[in-house]
Amino acid sequence: MALKRRNRVEATFAMSSMTDLIFLLLLFFVMASTMSSPNDIKINLPQAHAKTNTKQVVAKVFIDELGTYSVALGKEKPVQIEADDLEMYLSTIQQQDSTMYIALHADQDIAYKDVVRVLDIANQHKMKMVIATKK
Repeated sequence: MALKRRNRVEATFAMSSMTDLIFLLLLFFVMASTMSSPNDIKINLPQAHAKTNTKQVVAKVFIDELGTYSVALGKEKPVQIEADDLEMYLSTIQQQDSTMYIALHADQDIAYKDVVRVLDIANQHKMKMVIATKK
């Protein structure tokens, strides 16, 4: 009889240490998950039901897969330009016609910083900007 009671007591001790371990792990994960904050940017994007095209004269900025900048006005042939000269070129265009759109044609494999550079220049000079995409 004493042997059965002793086995039950040992089994209880074995289970209590296991439940303590599980409780401590659960507590650790709960605390760790509340300490980390996600780095998400929540953006409420509008939905478009129709595809629209700009009919106005457009200045085009091209960024190829190598990060080379080219610019064109209207239907002219694109001319290569240095990245540092882009702001001066776009501000000159904006001074000539403030209603003109600037279309950004960027390769999908370029660095995001190149796109942000053009968007930042357009924002600083209050230019109307569109990003060209495939149909």
